[in-house]
Amino acid sequence: MDRFKQYWLLSRFDRPIGILILLWPALWALWVASNGRPDLDVLTVICLGVILMRAAGCVINDYADRNFDPHVARTNQRPIATGQVKPKEALWVFVVFCLCAFGLVLTLNVYTILLSFIAAFLAASYPFMKRYTQLPQAYLGIAFGWAVPMSFAAEINSIPPVAWVMYLAVVLWALVYDTMYAMVDKDDDLKIGVKSTAILFGSYDRQIMAIFQVIILGLLITVGQMKQLNSPYYAGIMVAAGLCIYQQKLIYNRDKANCFKAFLNSNWFGLAIFVGLFVDYLFR
Repeated sequence: MDRFKQYWLLSRFDRPIGILILLWPALWALWVASNGRPDLDVLTVICLGVILMRAAGCVINDYADRNFDPHVARTNQRPIATGQVKPKEALWVFVVFCLCAFGLVLTLNVYTILLSFIAAFLAASYPFMKRYTQLPQAYLGIAFGWAVPMSFAAEINSIPPVAWVMYLAVVLWALVYDTMYAMVDKDDDLKIGVKSTAILFGSYDRQIMAIFQVIILGLLITVGQMKQLNSPYYAGIMVAAGLCIYQQKLIYNRDKANCFKAFLNSNWFGLAIFVGLFVDYLFR
């Protein structure tokens, strides 16, 4: 039971916020691709795949950061950092999660199966980016957002232009919320030499994120125009815009606890967009 508990903590199943933030874009994509009526089998596979790949991403992230996490206040009690799980053991857990996710993908069409190889590469490589680029949060967005083209491919066996507009919105959204997350660790990251957009943006972090938030909302409005969506969807965008303002308020003084609250609040942003889509298609 103790091994199961350590694997559970390693995979961050005790913190489902990460699952939700990854799941919302996949659901946006499925609802838009299917005009609000996603295939139940596809919906199930995509949702389970997101859960498994999020867990795999957490495991490989802790493996990649095994020499950094013991020196960061927020991460020094993670299973690898404390020695409860050995690095090689964690790699096996990562492989098992990936194989389970791939087994699910094999029930979908060939196009989605091919896209899953890109997803696996992105998931395996993004934790190492903080060593090589000042924009690891952007790479994370590219990885996390890949659920969008995969969901379109799984549902309709193609990736239309609207999917790429949504994908760009998700990439920027992940960049913003993960920068808020990185603001919590900024002092520790500076000490140990880890790169992040929170460090790169410096004293202009709030302004840059505000610009990205405006662009994200603009891209989501473009999605609505391309799909001829109605007022419920735009009401969802208005709620999301209000949440962006609230997040800016939270990070205004760069207080670590409030920056983390802003990150957590991103879940409600994703929910607001999905509820708008759900209600819009429900009454068609």
